[in-house]
Amino acid sequence: MKSVVVSATLFYFVGHMFTFNKKYFFAAVILFIIEVLIALYVHDAITRPYVGDFLVVILLYCGVKAFFRIPCFPAAIGVLLFAYVIEILQYFQIVHRLGLQDSKLATVVIGSSFEWIDIIAYTAGCVSIIIFDRKRPTTLVNTTP
Repeated sequence: MKSVVVSATLFYFVGHMFTFNKKYFFAAVILFIIEVLIALYVHDAITRPYVGDFLVVILLYCGVKAFFRIPCFPAAIGVLLFAYVIEILQYFQIVHRLGLQDSKLATVVIGSSFEWIDIIAYTAGCVSIIIFDRKRPTTLVNTTP
């Protein structure tokens, strides 16, 4: 009987954790397109390195919120920690250690050099998420199962 209760509880939790929020999904798609355009066509000293890093945490946040019912703050912090981990891996030159230095895709997606300013850009993106998403009316947030 105990396993039935545990299974039912787990099913309820998992069933209420997943969702499809089209507003976040379309925001993620638009941000992804912007990121690709920046990566392909912008080669300046501000937009590509800093605006791209600022936007990437918002892109990841929208991707998470598109499929999972997670409150704003934990989702934003989770995305921020993920961005920090990627930046730390850049510090340890993970692309070179994995032998992917000749892969343009790996170099663009993972990155190849650590910079403290990237950490600041990720943090600024996360702060803007928390400020913007917490001020949104609750009717726009998908909270019903």
